[in-house]
Amino acid sequence: MPRITAVPATEAGPFLKLFYRVARKRFGAVPEPMAIVAHHGKLLRASVIHELLVEKAAATLPVSVRELAVYRTATQLGCSWCVDFGTMLQRLDGLDIERLKKIDDYATSPAYTEQERLAIAYADAMTATPTSVTDEQTAELEQEFGRKGLLELTYLIALENQRGRMNSALGITDQGFTSGDACRVPMP
Repeated sequence: MPRITAVPATEAGPFLKLFYRVARKRFGAVPEPMAIVAHHGKLLRASVIHELLVEKAAATLPVSVRELAVYRTATQLGCSWCVDFGTMLQRLDGLDIERLKKIDDYATSPAYTEQERLAIAYADAMTATPTSVTDEQTAELEQEFGRKGLLELTYLIALENQRGRMNSALGITDQGFTSGDACRVPMP
């Protein structure tokens, strides 16, 4: 149970009601982290705008590389909400979510491409405390994905670290996006 309750729709103002309606249509349920941040309207607006802008801007890397790096970050942080939501997003993108069960063996598993392995290893290095990213690692990633791709990957992993750490601090856990009644979003 979260440490702060979500703002219920019955107490929502016009903007929040609109946000809740759009979120339910898009994801099948209102994401709990956003419903909790709704207690601070300006931060909610900033967060929603930021997430939408990042979604539009992050178009350099292959979708599977992006999503696997973010998913791996969530698993390393132990953010069950992020893992739940991230699995749903991968499913909606038409990616093979069964291979997520093998992510701990990514380095040797044939379920992952070399690009995906590089991105997952980078997520591990960035998420470690302290970070363990090396010059050689960033050089290899830049050679593989280009400078824009490296920057996109770095940004997305850092953003997922922020999301996961915030959810953990607030006690937000999985919401049922990948199972149960909350996941009403159809397959692609």
